[in-house]
Amino acid sequence: MRERTTSDMSLIASKFESIAPSQTLAITAAAKQMQDEGQDITSFGAGEPDFDTPQHVKDACIEALLEGKTKYTAATGIPELKEAIKEKLYLENGLEYETNQISVNCGAKHSCYNAILACCDPEDEVIIPAPYWTSYPEMVRLAGAEPYFVETKRENGWKLTPEELEGAMSGRTRMLILNSPNNPTGAVYSEKELKALVEVCYEEEIIILSDEIYEKLIYNGKKHFSTAAISDAAREITITINGFSKVYSMTGWRLGYTAAPEEIAGAIAKIQSHTTSNPTSFAQYGAVAALKGDQSIISDMVEEYDMRRQYMMSRFSKINNIEIVEPEGAFYFLVDTSKMGLSSMNLTEKLLSRYKVAAVPGIAFGYDNSVRFSYATSLDVIKNGLDRFEEFCHAH
Repeated sequence: MRERTTSDMSLIASKFESIAPSQTLAITAAAKQMQDEGQDITSFGAGEPDFDTPQHVKDACIEALLEGKTKYTAATGIPELKEAIKEKLYLENGLEYETNQISVNCGAKHSCYNAILACCDPEDEVIIPAPYWTSYPEMVRLAGAEPYFVETKRENGWKLTPEELEGAMSGRTRMLILNSPNNPTGAVYSEKELKALVEVCYEEEIIILSDEIYEKLIYNGKKHFSTAAISDAAREITITINGFSKVYSMTGWRLGYTAAPEEIAGAIAKIQSHTTSNPTSFAQYGAVAALKGDQSIISDMVEEYDMRRQYMMSRFSKINNIEIVEPEGAFYFLVDTSKMGLSSMNLTEKLLSRYKVAAVPGIAFGYDNSVRFSYATSLDVIKNGLDRFEEFCHAH
C-alpha cells in the first residue's frame, strides 16, 4: 500500500469549498420553522405556485400506479411523454426535434445541470447575466467550469445586451445562460433582443443554455420567444430547458426536459443513465396528461398572478426609498434597496426577525442591493406582508 498523509485530510471534495447552499430554500425553511413555532410569518420566499396540481394530472398518475407502471423506464423518459413534448415544442415554440434529441429529467434544475455537465470542461467559462437564478453558478462550479458574471443594468430592464456579451467573452468562453422570463427580475427578452445575442454566440461558437421554465407566465401582452426558434443557426447552438413545475404547479413531481442538438442530447442521455436513471415512472404519465389535457388552468393562473403583480406594483411604486422595474414574466419582483444602505442579508434578517416578513436576499442572485419578493402566494398574504414591508422601509 502506498504511503499517504491523513493529518489534513478532508472528507469532502475540494470543489465544495466554493459551493453555497440555496438561499431561496434556506429562507423558506427558516420562515416555515418560525411558523411552526406559532409566529405570524408572511412569506414571499418560495418560487412555488400556490395552486394545486390539476386534478386530471393527478388522476393520470394514480391510474398509472394502479396499472403497475412503477418499474424502470428508458433513461430519457417514456415514449409517450417524449412524443408529447416533441409535439408541444413544434406547435407552441416552432421547434422541430426528434425524440432522441429530447431527454426527460428530474426537474428543470436537473435538466440545467445535465446540460452544463454535458458541454463544459474544467477551466471553461460560462457567462451568466446578473441578476441570475441562484443555482446557475453553483451548477457551473460543480461541473468544474467557472462562472463569469455580467452585471446587467436596471435601465436596460435587467437584460443582457450584445455589447455586454461581447465584452465578457474570452478564449475560454463555452456557454451563455439565458433565462427568459427571468428569475428573479421578471425580464422577458424580445425576438429582436434574442436574435442579436444569438448572432454573437453563433459567430464565436458559444453554446446557449436557454432556460424557459416560466415561458407561459407572461403579462402586458408580451410574447415568449424560444431562443432556438430564432434561426437555424440558433437551433444548432441552443439547449432548450423547460419543465412542468411552474406552469402546471407540479414542483414536487420533479419533471423537466431538455431539447438539444443530437450530439449534446446523446451526452445528456449518457449522464442520466449513470446518475438518476429514469425520472419517476408514474409521474411521467401525469406529465403526458398535463401536456395533452385542458390548458385553461394556465390562463386562469396567469390572470390571478397578473392581478397580484399589478397590486404589488401599485404598492411598491408608492414607497420612496426603493426602486423597481415592472416584471413582465414569472412571479417575482426584484426590489432595488440601494438607498437603504443595508446589505441584502442584513435587510432580510431584520425584516424577518422584527417584522415577520420572509423575502430572499439579493446576494443570492448576484445583486446585493436588492430583495426578491415572490407573488406566488395569496393576495391576503401579499397585502399583509407589504403593509409590514412598507413600515420597515419607512423606519429605514
